[in-house]
Amino acid sequence: MKKITKLAILFALFFGTLFAWELENVGSFKFEKMNGNVWVMHGPATEPNKANGGFMNNPAFIEGEKGLIVIDPGGNYWVGKHVLEEIEKVSSKPIVAVLNTHKHGDHWFGNIAIAEKYPDIPIYAHPKMIEEVKAGEAEKWYGIIGRLTGNMKGTKPFRYPDHTLVDGQKITIDGQSFEIRHPKEAAHTDTDILIEHRNSDTLFLGDNVMKNRLGGFDESSSILGNIALLESIMQDRERKLYVPGHGPSGGKDETVGPFLRYLKTLKKWAQKAYDDDEEYYAYKEKATAELGPIAWWDAYGHQMGKHLNKVYREIEEKDME
Repeated sequence: MKKITKLAILFALFFGTLFAWELENVGSFKFEKMNGNVWVMHGPATEPNKANGGFMNNPAFIEGEKGLIVIDPGGNYWVGKHVLEEIEKVSSKPIVAVLNTHKHGDHWFGNIAIAEKYPDIPIYAHPKMIEEVKAGEAEKWYGIIGRLTGNMKGTKPFRYPDHTLVDGQKITIDGQSFEIRHPKEAAHTDTDILIEHRNSDTLFLGDNVMKNRLGGFDESSSILGNIALLESIMQDRERKLYVPGHGPSGGKDETVGPFLRYLKTLKKWAQKAYDDDEEYYAYKEKATAELGPIAWWDAYGHQMGKHLNKVYREIEEKDME
């Protein structure tokens, strides 16, 4: 009996390693079947660093009739190669298309690893994303991720998207039906697309939603726009699965709700500071107390103040209109 138990443990360890990407001091990562034919590999909920090597987003794929459609294959060539390896562990079908949710390189630099194996593969994104990454956004993010991870030297830099997707567009790829939403005003960026996979009733949110970590809002973003977008999602019908750009997937309340609460809490206290003619940080401690467990999310310590300042400035600008 003891021999059988030992064999069972060895068997489990062997196949656990075989079907997972082991990232030393970070964790094990593999694609999980989440909803029908939708598979997601949830990256570590941390900022890019030397330990994660630039991997921290949620690559996903949808299994079609003859091939696979990949969404956001990761933050550099090295990550993309591992993502491709993990895909091939669970499906022998070829990849027939890639979709990118927005311009930040931690989501789309992995395109190059997919294109290395499938040189003519169509890669889809919003036209504004394609315009901006070619105009310098790609180089900017290449520098950011390289500086934080030390993992960009010698990698092949960019495979730009080459097919466009616009708001309201419906597209079918290999028997899989998608509907695209581009926010009317900037949210996480001005290049975002939300991707609804209609076959499985799954909504891919990009970085308009994060959970367990916080990322930056750049000059093209709007926290007020992000709030408006998420409020509209919360008011819309319930879908079976919501996939954020970072953090665990799940139902609407558990996935979208916490980030929306975070942003609305910042807006509330920034508005009070503005109305009271105080500096933006006047109620930072009260906002943190109200946020509770969200204050323990990765990068909260150095991102929350920046976000509070940004929404304060947006409120000020709106009042000046």
